[in-house]
Amino acid sequence: MKKLALLLMSGAALSLAAPSFASAGERYGQRPPVVLSPDLTAPWVMQLRSQAAPRGGVVYRSQPKALRSPAAQTRSLRVQPHRVTNVALAAPRAKPAPTRQIDDRFLPQTVSYEGNQSPGTIIINTRERHLYYVLGNGQARRYGVGVGKEGHAWSGTEKITRKAEWPDWRPPAEMIKRVREKEGRILPVHMKGGPENPLGARALYLGSTLYRIHGTNQPWTIGKAVSSGCIRMRNEDVTDLYERTKVGAKVIVL
Repeated sequence: MKKLALLLMSGAALSLAAPSFASAGERYGQRPPVVLSPDLTAPWVMQLRSQAAPRGGVVYRSQPKALRSPAAQTRSLRVQPHRVTNVALAAPRAKPAPTRQIDDRFLPQTVSYEGNQSPGTIIINTRERHLYYVLGNGQARRYGVGVGKEGHAWSGTEKITRKAEWPDWRPPAEMIKRVREKEGRILPVHMKGGPENPLGARALYLGSTLYRIHGTNQPWTIGKAVSSGCIRMRNEDVTDLYERTKVGAKVIVL
């Protein structure tokens, strides 16, 4: 009886335990696949495909940023100097050019002449810094001139003994010495005529002296006392005077 009771009890236990085994099997068994709506999965699938693309076919939506080295990052932290974007402000200021225009009163013009000198005579007033070429009929052609600086001014009457176009320059020995000692400049013994020549485009030689009426490559000096005794004129003015004047014409320097 006791054995029968034990068998019955064990069978009941087994029958009661069976459902627990079945539920465990259902718990750990393979479940049916989960199906999601394409509307929800499409964006995630596209992202996974772009990240898991085959080698050589990687596609980025934007260019990947290159990693900078620590040194480059340190340089980027340095303060950059302020840059002026306005070109007019950034450009260096040019120094104003020296005034190289002569006064209007030294430009050539025809004026009244009441003297008794014959036409063709040249009269130079060193104080006024004017040269007069007598035309006749109570008129004269007036030009501005540069004259001898202090200590080199002179006066007198001479004649035009020679005329030259684009004359050569041969400064006298005393002039070369004086300029070297007082100014520290070395003058050439001879300089061929041309635009750079101090005698300019034309020269009218006065008697047997070392003085001339000549042009200049420094027209802004007209109206000033700058020469070593010669009479300077603008190149265009001395060219005009050259065409009017004949060899043998009288020159009066006041």
